[in-house]
Formats: sequence, C-alpha cells, structure tokens
Amino acid sequence: NIIFILADDLGPWALGTSGNDDIITPNIDKLAEEGIKFDDFFCASPVCSPARASLMTGKIPSQHGVHDWVQDGEGIEEIEYLEGQVAYTDILTENGYRCGLSGKWHLGKSSKVQKSFDHFFAHKSGSGPYYNAPFYRNGEFEIAEGYVTDVITADAINFIKETDAMNKPFYLSVAYTAPHSPWINNHPQEYLDLYKNCKFESIPNDQRHPDAIYLTDMVEEDLHGNLSGYFAATTAMDANIGKIIDTLKELDIKKDTLIVFSSDNGFSCGQHGYWGKGNGTYPINMYDESVKVPFIVSHEGYTPKGYVSNELLSAYDFFPTILEYVGIDYELDDTYPGKSFASSLKNGETNQREYVFDE
Repeated sequence: NIIFILADDLGPWALGTSGNDDIITPNIDKLAEEGIKFDDFFCASPVCSPARASLMTGKIPSQHGVHDWVQDGEGIEEIEYLEGQVAYTDILTENGYRCGLSGKWHLGKSSKVQKSFDHFFAHKSGSGPYYNAPFYRNGEFEIAEGYVTDVITADAINFIKETDAMNKPFYLSVAYTAPHSPWINNHPQEYLDLYKNCKFESIPNDQRHPDAIYLTDMVEEDLHGNLSGYFAATTAMDANIGKIIDTLKELDIKKDTLIVFSSDNGFSCGQHGYWGKGNGTYPINMYDESVKVPFIVSHEGYTPKGYVSNELLSAYDFFPTILEYVGIDYELDDTYPGKSFASSLKNGETNQREYVFDE
C-alpha cells in the first residue's frame, strides 16, 4: 500500500524534525525517525496547483499546462486541467491498486472523478475556512461539517478500512489544506493554546521585503495570532496523521504500507521579511523557503531508520520512484525530466547530482 500525505504551504523549517523547537509535530517527527528524511527536496513550482500537477504527471508545468494556482470562479474551476494526461494513479489502477483521494485536489473540475481514482473526496476549491468546507464526494456536492483536517482524516481512515476489507492493495492521497491560510479564528482552541505563550524564536525578525505583497500587511496586524494559527494548523494535521498511523497498526498493515509525507510548496512566515510562498512577493521569489519542501519516507522493515539524505531531488522524480518502488515496469520516454530514487528508499544509497534538474 501507499499513503501519500501532502500538506499545503508547509515550510520545510516548520517541523520538529527540522530542528524547530517551537512547533509540535511528534507524529511526523517519528516518521522521520523510522525512515528517511530528504533535506534537499525541491517542488516543481513555488505555487500550489502547478506543483501538484507535476507530482501527478511527472511533467514540468510547460508540459502539463498548469502554470498558476487554479482560481475559483464561474467556469474556471470546472476546467479539467489534466484531461488526457497520464497520472501515476492511472498506472497504479491498471496494476491492481485501488486509488483514493481525501482532501485537496485543486487541479480543476473537482466535481468529476479523475485520474482513475475509485474514491474521490475532493475539496471544491482547495482552500478557505477550516470549518464546514465544501467538498465533492465522487461527484456529489456536500458541506462537510466540522474541522476540515478532521474531516479529511475521517474519510481517509474509512477508505483504508474499506479497502483492507476488500483485500486489495491501495494508494491513498491524504491532501490536507493545512497549514494554508486562514489562520485567525479557524483552528481548535486546544491547538491554539499550545502556542499561547510561544515566543516563536524560530521565526527571524527580518526587515520587511521590498517586494512583499498584501499578505504580509494582513499578517502584521496580528503577528502572534497568525503565527499561532499557522503552527496550530500544523500541529492539528500532525495529530490527525497519528490517527492514520494508528489505523494502520490496528489493521496490522503498517508493515505493508509505504508512507510519504511532503508539501506542495514551501512557505515563509517572516523569513526574508515577507509571508507567503513564491507568489508572496512580486516579482515571484525562489528562496529556499519557497522551493524546498519537507520530504519524509517511511516503510517499516524496508527503509533505513533515521537516515538523513542530502541527495538533490525534486517533484519530477516522484512519479518514476513510486512506480519502481512497488515493482511496476513503466518505461519513461525522454519527455519525463525526473529519475527514480527508489534505490535510495530501500538502502539509503544516494546518487549525487550536481543539479536538481538537468535538461
């Protein structure tokens, strides 16, 4: 089985396993202790939708055609941006996997089940208020009552249990909207209270960036509140990841499951004097905080424990790696920029590159 947990706008610095003493992420930290943490993993774009499209297709944005985040609006969100393109879920399905999505899609037409997913519980937009969020469940619209991180987790756990009862291998994308904005008045008090007296010493007090856009102005009106919200959203996500791992243990399938944790793109909470990702400044920036993402892989009994890799990797490498790791022979032509690093997952060996992407 494969579970791919994808955060939304999570900076690579915002985890305990990354050396951040302020943030509380015990379950993600334990995944790193039990597996491999890649410290030099780069997204395909420092903006969500193109980054996600590259993960799905293994192609660069100029190939798959998604160049910016998919906006809401009449007609826009109903475009099926990846229509006619091959995703790794198409190949997994052809090879006997049951594929499920729980959470954020943000690649257009969430009302339609796409890319051979058998289960498609997709956020209508991709972000927004954390309570009572709009979703499409296999094409049927609903308002999902409750805190959206809990809602996504509950759906993911149901998929795991349902598929385990079928005795089929599964691929599950758990795509959280956390810790994407909004951060004020959007998160359970139990998590906000954890940061009530936090001094956020992990956040640098950098001078305002000259190219910072409106988000930075908004945040500075209540800096502690927004930092508390960002950190609380991350901790709530971590707690829910713990629930998913507990489910795997209860079903006795954790040893049969490859768990991957990452983010679509990075994020800055004041680093370099601005808030946001690549489009947190205009012109767009390419700081490490924007283009690097956390990438942790754990498979009990297979991946080396507590290994930290500095191998240069990117989102383009994800497509071929997943397929090779599970033993699917899929020939990549020269239109695919990525290379598999499946051998690194199995034995910790690294194939050093001079460049993360070499055309």
